[in-house]
Amino acid sequence: MEEASSEDGDKNSVKQKVGNFYISGMDTAAMNKRGLEPVKPFLNKIDGIKSVQDLVNLSGEGYKEGNGFLFGFDIGPDDKISTKNAIHFVQSGTGLPTREYYFNMDTSSKKIREAYTEYISKLLVLAGEDNAIANKSAKEILSLETKIASSHSNPTELRDPIKNYNKYALRDFKRQMPEINFDDFLKHLEVKPDTILIGQPQYYKALNKLLKSEPLNIWKTKYRVVTLDNAAPSLSKPFRDAYFEFYNKVLNGQTEQNPRWKQMVNQVDDGLGELLGELYVEKHFPKASKERMLSLVNNLQKVYRSRISKLDWMSPETKERALAKLDAFIQKIGYPDKWKKYDEVEIKKDKYFENLVAINKHDYKEKAGKLGKEVDKTEWQMTPPTVNAYYNPSFNEIVFPAGILKFPFFDIKADDAVNYGAIGAVIGHEMTHGFDDQGRQFNKDGNLADWWTAEDSKKFKAKAKVVVGQYNKFTVLDSLHINGELTLGENIADIGGVAIAYEAFKLTEQGKGKDKIDGFTGDQRFFLSFAQVWRLKYTPESIRLGIASDTHSPEQFRVNGPFSNMPEFYKAFNIKAGDRMYREKDKRVRIW
Repeated sequence: MEEASSEDGDKNSVKQKVGNFYISGMDTAAMNKRGLEPVKPFLNKIDGIKSVQDLVNLSGEGYKEGNGFLFGFDIGPDDKISTKNAIHFVQSGTGLPTREYYFNMDTSSKKIREAYTEYISKLLVLAGEDNAIANKSAKEILSLETKIASSHSNPTELRDPIKNYNKYALRDFKRQMPEINFDDFLKHLEVKPDTILIGQPQYYKALNKLLKSEPLNIWKTKYRVVTLDNAAPSLSKPFRDAYFEFYNKVLNGQTEQNPRWKQMVNQVDDGLGELLGELYVEKHFPKASKERMLSLVNNLQKVYRSRISKLDWMSPETKERALAKLDAFIQKIGYPDKWKKYDEVEIKKDKYFENLVAINKHDYKEKAGKLGKEVDKTEWQMTPPTVNAYYNPSFNEIVFPAGILKFPFFDIKADDAVNYGAIGAVIGHEMTHGFDDQGRQFNKDGNLADWWTAEDSKKFKAKAKVVVGQYNKFTVLDSLHINGELTLGENIADIGGVAIAYEAFKLTEQGKGKDKIDGFTGDQRFFLSFAQVWRLKYTPESIRLGIASDTHSPEQFRVNGPFSNMPEFYKAFNIKAGDRMYREKDKRVRIW
């Protein structure tokens, strides 16, 4: 980014757009000077709202600039027709991480609610509101959001793809929300659907009632706060500080703000990630890395095929379908075959907020244009520099961006034990997501469909229940435990991923041998490598937030949980009964 920002060239070039965006966000002096000015036009529109319909219509307009409201709007594959794009509406309308934050009565939750109302009040005061009125408004907004939250599904319920698939003909959904003119709202979204997918219908039924029962002025103030909250990181220092104080310090325990360049690395990647990805890949992702990664993926896929074929709990009928799904995996490694274009987006060095709006308008136009068209399965959901990976059930794909193909996850010069223990386990993890409690409900074509026999499904659920029980017992902070139901999919993927990677490693020359490196056997190096990639530290606040809302277990248990189920780990380190990681044989779980 610094290299791109040091050049002056074609304003439409990839490098110039990335460089200008970075420069604009680094210029905090200009942001401080502008104060509230960038967001005033939208706040003026909110002030002009005269009715609930005005509120709803402006919400639709807001999505075009990244400032949508209340409707949780998106366009993507229909879960049951994975080749067709559909409109999705999910629950929305709250500012705290999950519904439980509004109702839990423990000391920590109460303090967070107090800090949240203080943050809301501070935003309103910074926008020119009187202190007393701002404090009153903050309490009213918390009250309104608590009513909204009572209709929300909790994070565990949101993991159920069947429960969260609710398809309506447009005319039928309009009957669910008689208090608004939904056709008018859709005109402002600039979309014309025949059907609508509603993730959580109970939220929209509640919203319909609340739009009528709650005073319009409270709704308008809430939209002002949403707008200020969305814009705060790109406004003057008092707004940025207020945002940090609540989200980073209160919710995550962060004591000081990251350097501005780190914040902008994330922001440029978030806004122009594929343009940045072009520059990143050219500089940091050699062809040899992709070729080595392809070899690892193919090796693990062969091992997975063998393991499925040998399962003693699955019928031949379901095995055949499982193998067909495995063979149908789309593999994406490093970066997309075709890069996204932002040709019509002008990125200026001195207009950071306007740059964000321009990018949001581009992204919205791209998204809205998908409706009625076939799903493009060449698209990526992560940018190339991202240090992460994913499985997408609708595409039935496993994706490994270039960013994760670096030490400690991957090193082309490292021995097989290290690479299989790190990136190998990540590959196995993403493959296993295709067969975890969620992924197994999608078939080889990416459609939500039951391809299991009733008996096999029953056996899977019994094994999954053991995983839930194991992780429920892990104590994280004082009496705080992991939520085994919420983290089930990731825990299944961790357990399966390490086991599959280990078996693949044992097929290599190093895996077959007994030579030591640095005093450790190949098996020991495999397990140590996996442990090393999860070597993180968190604040207690961040851990509490993760336990409440994250589908992943804390990193310590992403290591100790899977290892305690593996006989190979016990043998590698001579683990015996009485050792802290020892688990009775009849309690060890193996699904895949």
